[in-house]
Amino acid sequence: MAQYDTTWFEKGLAELEITLNEKQIEQFLTYYELLVEWNKVMNLTAITEYEEVITKHFLDSVASVKVCDYSKPMKILDLGTGAGFPGIPLKIAFPDQEIVLLDSLNKRVKFLNTVIETLGLTGIRAIHGRAEDYARQADYREQFDLCVSRAVANLSTLSEYCLPYVKTGGYFIPYKSGRIQEELTEAQTAIKILGGSLEKTEKFQLADTDMERSFVVIRKTKPTGKKFPRKAGLPSKEPIK
Repeated sequence: MAQYDTTWFEKGLAELEITLNEKQIEQFLTYYELLVEWNKVMNLTAITEYEEVITKHFLDSVASVKVCDYSKPMKILDLGTGAGFPGIPLKIAFPDQEIVLLDSLNKRVKFLNTVIETLGLTGIRAIHGRAEDYARQADYREQFDLCVSRAVANLSTLSEYCLPYVKTGGYFIPYKSGRIQEELTEAQTAIKILGGSLEKTEKFQLADTDMERSFVVIRKTKPTGKKFPRKAGLPSKEPIK
């Protein structure tokens, strides 16, 4: 492995009050190398420069510690995980969590499985499929304490994909941009219909950048109606209003 200056990373982690041991830091660096290597042959991320990956992928992924207590083990779903964000960084930083990574592209799932195997991670698995399909399976529907997602979709659509997976009393926390108010207003009805309740929104800036971020904390207060999520395509074409 190449030599990397981890000062920047450790400073960002300290600001989030996260302490990693040497093995965990090494796992992040190996993950970075795999990401760059695989990105040469498939489109995983537009961000490949070391410090940018550290900030915009790794630190951003674990920043949900601002709104979520990872000191207790939970069953977590990362929906639309892509190259593994935020699920794999959360697993490395908080190894007691049980994590499922869901993505619709099989090539990406192969990458995720390679990362999981190479890093020696346990209690985490990657599955290939559509959010609408797995949400109808008893093994997945309303089985998770927490669903997280950095997927790019409006909040109404994302809520329809994610809330069916969350058990009553659990949480759905999407990673959104800083300017979220209009989207929040438009999604209020959908969140309520899907069995959720907006608890709070935490806004912050990524360490030493001008990037604004928001975590929307949505609590599941009652089961999601069986007709949700609707068939493929409808949640994005016709968001609940």
